[in-house]
Formats: sequence, C-alpha cells, structure tokens
Amino acid sequence: METVIPCVLMRGGTSRGPFFLGDWLPADPVQRDQLLLSAMGSPHALQVDGIGGGNTLTSKVAIVSRSTRPDCDIDYLFAQVSVDRATVDTRPNCGNMLSGAAPFAIDEGLIAARHGVTPVRVHNVNTGAIIEAVVQTPGGHLTYEGEARIDGVAGAAAPVRLNFLDAWGAVTGTLFPSGSRQETVDGVAVTLIDAAMPMVLMRAQDFGLLGDETPAQLDADTALLERMERIRREAGLRMGLGDVSQSVIPKPVLLAPSDSSGGLALRSRYFTPRACHRSHAATGAVGVASAFLMPGTVAHDCGGPAVRAGYRSVRIEHPSGAMDIDVELDPASGVVRAAGLMRTARKIMKGLLYVPGHYVLAGAQRHQEARAAA
Repeated sequence: METVIPCVLMRGGTSRGPFFLGDWLPADPVQRDQLLLSAMGSPHALQVDGIGGGNTLTSKVAIVSRSTRPDCDIDYLFAQVSVDRATVDTRPNCGNMLSGAAPFAIDEGLIAARHGVTPVRVHNVNTGAIIEAVVQTPGGHLTYEGEARIDGVAGAAAPVRLNFLDAWGAVTGTLFPSGSRQETVDGVAVTLIDAAMPMVLMRAQDFGLLGDETPAQLDADTALLERMERIRREAGLRMGLGDVSQSVIPKPVLLAPSDSSGGLALRSRYFTPRACHRSHAATGAVGVASAFLMPGTVAHDCGGPAVRAGYRSVRIEHPSGAMDIDVELDPASGVVRAAGLMRTARKIMKGLLYVPGHYVLAGAQRHQEARAAA
C-alpha cells in the first residue's frame, strides 16, 4: 500500500526541497520522519528512489501551518533529511528554506496577500525564534518574478526580506552558551555562538588554510574534516547540546580576513556539518556577521571593527559569491539586537507525492481527496 499526499517543490535561497502543510503529514513525529526519509529517497548517495538531490542542500523539508502563537502568522518547521543516513534532524533552523515559507503560506491560503508587500511573522518551531518575512505582493497577488539576484542561484526573482528579531540564544538559551567569547578546543581557538544557528567559529589560518579554498578542496581533506568533527562534538557538549554525533548542529565554520578594500567583509567556509556548503547558509551568515561585530570572538579577529551602536552592513564572502547582512547592535551592551538579509524563492512544481507504505495523516480528508485525484 502507498500513501499519496500533496507536495510543493520549491527553491528557497540556495536550497531546494518539498514544502508541506502540516496536515498533509502524519502528526506523529516518528511516522512523519519515516515518511520524509522515504519521500526523499534516504539513505542513498543519489536518493534515486525519492525527490532528494543527493546533497544536503537539496535534501531539506519545510512544514508550514497556521501559527499556534497569537503574535505570529505561521509556524515553520524545518527538517534536514540526511542523504546517506536514516536520520531526520529538526533541531536547527534553515534561513534559505525559510525564504520560501511565507510565499508558500500565501499560495496555500493560510495568509491573505496585501497590496504592495505582505509582512509575515514566522514562528520557527525548531528554535522558538520569530522572523519577519516581507514578501512581494503587487496588487494583492503573490509574485515570484522580480529583479533581485543572489549569488549561488542563476537568474533573478522577487526579493524576500528576512528580519531575524530574536534568534540570539534561541536553541541553547544564550548567545555564548559556554560563557566565553573565545576558548580552546583540541588546540584550536574557537567561538561557540548561538546566533540564528549554533556554530563553532574557527580561523582558517589555524588549520594552515587561507579561507579561499573551494568546497571540493576542503571536502577532499579528510584529516581536516575529521579534526573539525572532533572539535564540533566537543563544542556540542560545551554548548549544552549533548552528543551531537547524529545532529547537524553545531555547524563548523572556517573564517579568514577579506582581501576586498573598503567596507566590512570576511571570508567564510560553512560546513553542513560534514561537507562544505557550496554557498552559505542564511542563518549561518547572520551568526557570522553578528560575531564579526563583537570584540573577543575569532570572527572579530578577522578584521572586525570597533564597537559602534546601530546598523552595520557586513559582507560574507562564500564559495559562490557573497551575501550582505544588516546587523543592529544594542547601544548599551554592544551585542546584536536584530539582523536581516535578502533572499529569493521560487515555486518549481506542485503535485502528488507517492510514498511506499501506509501512514496515518493529520488531515484525513485531504488524504482521501489526494487519493481520489490520483
């Protein structure tokens, strides 16, 4: 017996994956994760028996529902489906996939579009953080077409502005979970930070690197990957995350000063965590930019400026280009108050997904309608 459910395939930022309404899936998390593994074709290097793309960037799932919080419009649950393991991780957020959540919600009738732009308050279920997504809705109609461009994606599309409002310490409870802005793990200086994403920030030079290496070069360095994984696991313990061997957080990041003249910029190589990102996670970029502006962190050691309250724009240089992050520092404490960036999204296709096995779906009526249509 097979299960037939609606599914929308979307690109969000530099990632891609299926988007589901919450009641299209099983309410039970164990059944839900089993369904997602089957749908994506995991575990298999090519995910040939599913709709995954054989890469962590294309093995992601977004689940959207009307919000359970009175101060938000929608709930967004992100799931990282492992390519080569039978695991689904719902501990982290994903800012790239997040850029598709508000357009998807408008498309599916959860939110009414306004004239001009539609601000959508998103509750990230993974972390509890609130993000404002501003979507283009000229004439009260959603559009994916526009002139905005982001590095790592061909062509142009309508911009989606993401404003992170309270993502600081969302997973661990504090911005610097270990209580220090810089410490040593396995002989390497690190910053353990929870700013939009729990991360282990390290200087590329401490590994004999320049920070401009390609993902292929870094992925081929097995000694580097093994050492960073040791550091990541110890960092997980120090951050209060426990045994992170089966989790994708915290993310390891290698940083280096930028060669560009003028402005605030640094190089970043972001790992997912066992391979280098082909561009950069949006949430990771928010955290890196935030650390860059705060003295005492290894990111600030890569050319960070003196503390100054107000908004600062930081350019994160990644393997596919760069992205600009606007960060606001609190005038009293000098720590980050809010951050924002621009992404794009595109609806690729909508249809029926066939998954081997029988699952009890949350929306039984929708399940029956889908099977009838099939």
